[in-house]
Amino acid sequence: MSSSGYTSSGASTPSNGSRPSSPGPGVPYIKLADRIEAKINRGERWFSLEFFPPRTPQGAANLISRFERMVQGGPMFMDITWHPAGDPGNNEKATSSMSIACAALNYVGHETMLHMSCCNSTKDDIRRHLEKAKELGIRNILALRGDPIVGDEWKYVEDGFNYATDMVKFIRAEFGDYFTVCVAGYPHGHPDCGSYEEDLQHLKEKVDAGADFIITQLFFRADRYIKFVEDCRRIGINVPIIPGVMPIQGYHSLRNLVKLSKLEIPEEIMSAIEPIRDNDEAIRNYGVHQAVTMIKEMYDSGLVNGIHFYTLNREVATIQILKQIGLWTEDIQRPWPWKRTANFNRCEEEVRPIFWASRPKSYVYRTQEWDEFPNGRWGSSESPAFGELNDYYLFYLKPNAKKEELLDMWGHELESLQDVFDVFTNYITTKENKQGKKVRKIPWNDDELAAETGYINDQLARINSRGVLTINSQPNVNAAPSTDPVVGWGTPGGYVFQKAYLEFFTSRENVQALFKVLPKYPNVNYHIIKFEGDDDYTNCDQQQPIAVTWGVFPGKEIIQPTVVDPVSFKFWKDEAFTLWTEYWGQLYEEGSRSRELIQHIHDTWYLVNLVDNDFPRDNILFTVIEDMFKEADLQKAKGKGQTNGVNGVHHDDDDGVFVNGAGDVAKKTEQIQRNVEVEADVVHAL
Repeated sequence: MSSSGYTSSGASTPSNGSRPSSPGPGVPYIKLADRIEAKINRGERWFSLEFFPPRTPQGAANLISRFERMVQGGPMFMDITWHPAGDPGNNEKATSSMSIACAALNYVGHETMLHMSCCNSTKDDIRRHLEKAKELGIRNILALRGDPIVGDEWKYVEDGFNYATDMVKFIRAEFGDYFTVCVAGYPHGHPDCGSYEEDLQHLKEKVDAGADFIITQLFFRADRYIKFVEDCRRIGINVPIIPGVMPIQGYHSLRNLVKLSKLEIPEEIMSAIEPIRDNDEAIRNYGVHQAVTMIKEMYDSGLVNGIHFYTLNREVATIQILKQIGLWTEDIQRPWPWKRTANFNRCEEEVRPIFWASRPKSYVYRTQEWDEFPNGRWGSSESPAFGELNDYYLFYLKPNAKKEELLDMWGHELESLQDVFDVFTNYITTKENKQGKKVRKIPWNDDELAAETGYINDQLARINSRGVLTINSQPNVNAAPSTDPVVGWGTPGGYVFQKAYLEFFTSRENVQALFKVLPKYPNVNYHIIKFEGDDDYTNCDQQQPIAVTWGVFPGKEIIQPTVVDPVSFKFWKDEAFTLWTEYWGQLYEEGSRSRELIQHIHDTWYLVNLVDNDFPRDNILFTVIEDMFKEADLQKAKGKGQTNGVNGVHHDDDDGVFVNGAGDVAKKTEQIQRNVEVEADVVHAL
């Protein structure tokens, strides 16, 4: 798989078109309505979660983080409400309903339902919203009449949408069965309807028009829900009816909500919370107890399999309830080694380059225009059409942390390269930095380290402390059970494999030394590149990928879901280098030493990936790096480096002006210029 020497190549220009697909087993999309029916038929219990769009972009980023925490419990789907006053159909707006639903589906990777109300809307408005939802991959709509914006009045519209029934009919007429359609049910009757019985008839009209299932408005007594279901069945409503449960989490929020929904709070509940109205924790504890008791009564009726939670964008009470009723699962078995999106357009996607392992949202964003996604094999990479990532501050892509928090972790001032090395080392070791803060994220990884990193933690810490700044890695694995809690993935009964992989930034001096030692390791593939792309060296095939993760499962073909792809690496390097300046450098004042240091790394360092193909044997990559360090030290001892003369310190690499904080900006600029002039000769000599 590897060859001696290296191949130099220029950067590739993307061409229009989609990724070529490869033959392999696909996973067909199953509609949400069919999955609900299947669970009911099997007698399985499940839950779903409802959220509303926040008012600010930062609130949107925080909500996405909450999604990611709460989907770990295993909800069947998430549900995003529609706010007519918030430009809900504008997916370019971070706080719109459409944008939040898109992020939940595509970037959090979970089945999502979008509310859509038709009050005072034209058919063109609704058609446009539905077409946008379809374009984004949303397959589930909760159709509502809704209420007019505050200050407006509801008006009857001839040949328009006056009731949810009109909207359900429109969806079926225009889009067939593409969307799973849910409608709302009111156990107490709709407040604007003449009677409870009349409202039941309207609900039946919605179901007869094509609604697949019903979610109820909130209620506080199990017997009210039970009666409602029995009444629905009596008049021929036979679709699933999912109870909507709102945990009581605060006195004033409860009063406001029931005022808006025009519900009465049962006397026994008011008597219980009035004495503790100013104690939020006590009210939340009561709310958990009340919800658990009510849910258990509904379970006992035999009428309930699924519970829909109105979370009010909070998580503590809902999670406590789910744990007490046994629905919070936290299943550690991963279906794939990378995080999948829930977009049905990508349901057959089975292969991804390893480079975006810690930035799956970015990968989904950059490949969202692909017509097909690789399955079975990645195939040839002659023209992967990766989209540009120009806006690093999209609410679902940016780091979910404030500037001050990032500075606490990454340094309010960077005096030398060692300060940068320490950030990476502290991230790997989870030790506190000089400010007494733990580094919980770096620009290339917004999460804590993967569990498998623990196998190589000590080696990673050692090389990061010496200027090999790792942003991606994996240990070698040889036939581990697919159920292994650390490296396992896929269905039970299989075995998984990995080649050792390292990806890191390092200085030109280290790259020179690396080239000298690599011929000793013929089973190691490498790809080394600078930001501009003019320095591009690899001993890999220019178009063919290297499988670095694969699995063998009973009754299936071998699955290889992760590859090192040489062409994709050139697209990834743009993003990887830019994160230095966009996420880290931007924290500092223009012209500051800290910002110039980060810019210097961006401009002069290399991005390297190494693959050890000899996966059954011990990981050789750290031996390669140690040999690189020895070779670099040997070159220093021979005095072959350059001397900048700053503080009498001899430096033989292009980062000497930053070591121990030595040197000023003028000397740094002069040093970098000298390096640029000699670089061609150095590379030629290699």
